[in-house]
Amino acid sequence: MPRIPNEMNQLFLRNIFHPSDFTEESEIAFAHAMKIALAAKATLNIFHVHQQRDDEEWTDFPSVRNLLVRWKLLPKVISRDAVKKLGLGVRKIQSLKKDPVKSILQYLEKHQTDLIVLATHQREGIDRWLHQAIAEPVARNSRQMTLFIPQGKKGFVSLDDGEMRLRRILIPVDQHPLPQAAIAAASGLVELINGEGTIFTILHVGSHHTLPSYCLSKGRSWKWETVVDSGMVMEQLLQTAEDRSADLIVMATFGHQGFLDALRGSTTEQVLRQAPCPVLAVPVE
Repeated sequence: MPRIPNEMNQLFLRNIFHPSDFTEESEIAFAHAMKIALAAKATLNIFHVHQQRDDEEWTDFPSVRNLLVRWKLLPKVISRDAVKKLGLGVRKIQSLKKDPVKSILQYLEKHQTDLIVLATHQREGIDRWLHQAIAEPVARNSRQMTLFIPQGKKGFVSLDDGEMRLRRILIPVDQHPLPQAAIAAASGLVELINGEGTIFTILHVGSHHTLPSYCLSKGRSWKWETVVDSGMVMEQLLQTAEDRSADLIVMATFGHQGFLDALRGSTTEQVLRQAPCPVLAVPVE
């Protein structure tokens, strides 16, 4: 496969959006959002939907400074300006709406966002119908690149020390949508954190005749491998993620294609419900 030069791996992230529900379970998603914002020197927009104004509620927002102190990026006694010296901008937004999905989408329509970071529950069957889905409809309707952090699964950012581990990335590819955007996003994310020794696995379920063309990125001792296998797409994708101990799955996605697909859920959303690691969904026009 042809290679593209190192300078083409850049991933420009200026505004990162992270909805928070103030629960301990969503802390790991908050850690991912802040670590990426730090690496990109971006603004982290922390969003919470509340049905009535409560000034004390603001104290529940995830503490940026406390986490930076835990990661030993700031001393215990600091000023408010100390965070800015790290190149990190922070904006906390509280919305007084009853519908969190509608509230989030309205905000995203009016504010430039380069990446959404969401905690997501992996529910199936009746349990899925009993709980309001937020992560999937937000990502589908916002049409923004979205990083999903499954609750209860391992992430690639340590909550304890902030270390970012992206050793193995799985990129499933097909003719539709074209995979180049996902490959660029995966390599750009690794380049952003100055990652070395990352192994990228390109997975195509089909044959060598149906394998789409794409360009690979050069990086610091990166390794690219291509796996072509047969069988059921979902089973092979999840099995490969388990076998390779993937830290991240990166997928190009169209979203829902039609009525039947809307009932079944898109391939990306099916992966989200069973993935053993975070999933980065990259929208393709």
